[in-house]
Amino acid sequence: MPALAATTVRPLAGTEADPFDRNRQVQAPPGWKVDVWARVPSARLLAWTPDRRLLVSRPEFGDIVELTPGQGDTAPAQRTLVSGLNQPHGLAFEGDTLYVAESDQVDAFAYDAGTLSGKRVVVDGLPDEKSPELRGAYSHALKSVAVGEDGELYVSVGSTGNVSAEDRDATPERASILRVPAGGGKPETFARGVRNGTGLAVDPDGAVWTAVNHRDNVEYPHDRDYDGDGDSDQGKVLQDYVNDHPFEQLARLTKGRDLGWPYCNPDPDVDGGDKLSYTNRPYVRDLKNNPDGSKLDCAALAPTEQGMGAHSAPLGLSFATGPGLAGEYGEGALVGIHGSWNRRPPRAPEVSFFAWRNGTLGPQQTLLTGFQDEDGSRWGRPVMAVQGPDRAVYVSDDHAGAIYRITAP
Repeated sequence: MPALAATTVRPLAGTEADPFDRNRQVQAPPGWKVDVWARVPSARLLAWTPDRRLLVSRPEFGDIVELTPGQGDTAPAQRTLVSGLNQPHGLAFEGDTLYVAESDQVDAFAYDAGTLSGKRVVVDGLPDEKSPELRGAYSHALKSVAVGEDGELYVSVGSTGNVSAEDRDATPERASILRVPAGGGKPETFARGVRNGTGLAVDPDGAVWTAVNHRDNVEYPHDRDYDGDGDSDQGKVLQDYVNDHPFEQLARLTKGRDLGWPYCNPDPDVDGGDKLSYTNRPYVRDLKNNPDGSKLDCAALAPTEQGMGAHSAPLGLSFATGPGLAGEYGEGALVGIHGSWNRRPPRAPEVSFFAWRNGTLGPQQTLLTGFQDEDGSRWGRPVMAVQGPDRAVYVSDDHAGAIYRITAP
């Protein structure tokens, strides 16, 4: 793929407020344009309606915003489609049915030309900070939803915290991907050990994938000297090690698959050296939670298909299907990388692309970056990227409160 080139971000009329009241540059494919297409404070996940309107979830405001494209280089018409929801996050269409993942339930609405009606609750009782047994202690309340090739719903349920093994025994199971009949019913655990699988989407062959926010402050697992002082560092929390371990997973899910958390950590180390890889990587035992391997046999877990650097914080996941993105890109997965909160130095936000070739995903490629300054401060943080019906890429940014439109020459 060609090297990225410096590109000036162009605000459309009416979108010029801070941080776009000054020149902003990003790195994008050569010749591609990046426009500030709309301003939507706290914009999160995205979905296109059957009649080509872009929906934007806003958990902070409890609503979903509708953006109707205008003519030429004009900002879209904007209005609130529905409000009064409980932290709405994930959005998915199946024909004229819109599914919305609130923090405690999944709703289905009939959609018709910009109007929602007939709300029904498909699954309720999902855990969030209001769940009595959690007493407000829930770090990952936001849910995502996807509609599988089988017509059933897949719902991501994040872990209670960084390391909370009791999530694996909860009902419904937390740190999991649940499968729910589209007509409603009791959810079943489809995949487990998924610490926070905020990214959730279906690939061109019908398989469900998740992009996972993995744990922080992992202990060094090996009885070796890592920091060069001559002593074993096993069991220590070392910033240099934590910076790159464990990596964030991008995994194809099958019924019963286990992604290991919190007993097994996906391992990017190649041959114990400094080289890192995120393709088809195995697991290493978590020293604190699974020291003797009795909790979970890490060697028996299927390797993770792809991944991203530790603390990337992947959020939205979507697939650009045939013909896919312009130029040499084609079909593939788009991932919104939010960037780290505690890595030193910080992992930068970006939009990543994973090419779809021969029924699987290739390694991570950066499609759009430049939101982080040299001192680690940021003026933007992408959340999700989706391809539009016009083949442009639309990106939500909850930090800048913006929707970008990226177009090829």
